[in-house]
Amino acid sequence: MPTRRTIHEGQAVHTEEQIIAVLKEAAAGAKPMAVCRRHGISEQTLYRWKARYGEPEINELRRLRQLEDENSRLKRVVADLTLDNQALKELLRKNLGPAAQRDDREP
Repeated sequence: MPTRRTIHEGQAVHTEEQIIAVLKEAAAGAKPMAVCRRHGISEQTLYRWKARYGEPEINELRRLRQLEDENSRLKRVVADLTLDNQALKELLRKNLGPAAQRDDREP
């Protein structure tokens, strides 16, 4: 399975392994500016990665990505099903006319 890459607004592409390596290097005591210069990233990117990932292991980061992907997929499924449900209710209401409205009011 190919490694997922992160892309931020069309700029540099970094794998999870690269992000982990940069974060570990920064955590080992290297100056942030030197780490950023060495890896071609801004300090803002370094601090954003720290805030988002902390110091996870590669497997944890992959699992996080998988869960985020699954969560977004499930949200799309729920949205699609909700739209289908609303469309069917509207169609049923149009086809049955006033009789359907009377049935909806009864317990």
